[in-house]
Amino acid sequence: MESNLQNFNIPRLKSVFFGDHDMNLGNDILIADVRYDETLNFFRYPCRFDGYMVVFCIGGSLTLDVNLHSYKIGENSIVISLPSHIIRVADVDEQHKESLRCMVIAMSKEFISGIHLDFASIFNESRRLMDNPVLSLEGEELDVAKDYLKLAVKILSSDILSSKKEVLSSLLSSFCYAVGDSWIKKINKVKSDYRPSQQSQRLNSVFEEFIHLVTEYHESQRNVAFYAERLCLTPKYLSKLIKQVSGRSAPEWIDSFVILEAKNLLKYSDSTIKEVVYRLHFPNQSVFYKYFKAHTGMTPSEYRRS
Repeated sequence: MESNLQNFNIPRLKSVFFGDHDMNLGNDILIADVRYDETLNFFRYPCRFDGYMVVFCIGGSLTLDVNLHSYKIGENSIVISLPSHIIRVADVDEQHKESLRCMVIAMSKEFISGIHLDFASIFNESRRLMDNPVLSLEGEELDVAKDYLKLAVKILSSDILSSKKEVLSSLLSSFCYAVGDSWIKKINKVKSDYRPSQQSQRLNSVFEEFIHLVTEYHESQRNVAFYAERLCLTPKYLSKLIKQVSGRSAPEWIDSFVILEAKNLLKYSDSTIKEVVYRLHFPNQSVFYKYFKAHTGMTPSEYRRS
């Protein structure tokens, strides 16, 4: 289990973070106060959370791998993990490990879908979060984020509120809009007065649904026709829409997920290449070797040795 990709959901995170300092609302949301202890060992190996996760570093620093790219997470940094992200704690600053403290907010996909949040619009077509998962806060932005976090903790800890889910839904919706605004400014991708057209919103919606499907089925399905059928579109039209929205074709997105999964298995697991071939539903090793080399310039064996 430790050497292979681990999949987490809210119930499993609750078992990992179990303690008096952790707060949760059933299987919808969990807020955990994480320090430097044995809990971090669960995340020394790659894992994927089946939902949305916000990690707010309050003190200390660590190196976090997101989709095999390393990011230095310092004090007052926020990391957002999407359902498609593979994350791993790569390193912790030993000299300041006692001061390490992160607040983790984990939300199920069902909870996010229920708060009527235009996630794609907030984060300027949220695919950019795949390339920009870390945000450093300062000044008033930092104060606002901390206030949101304190209020969320207070609501979860309260015994007087009978409708915590509804209250938290509104609060977290507001928080996402606030953080999303800061994110857009930081990555400087759109103007502050950006308003997506109705057509743009439709395209973004198709793209988000496509990415969700690829996240779920990429290990076994690499054919665009499969995803097009799920979205009630023709393969040609789906490919045109995905290219128009993201600048990358549908097959390129599918291949990127498959290659990421293959790299992760080759880098972190003890699985044989034959087992990787079976896991990713390739017909044989020869096909997998050609596919992997065409996309990486190396054979699976060469990548593993490197």
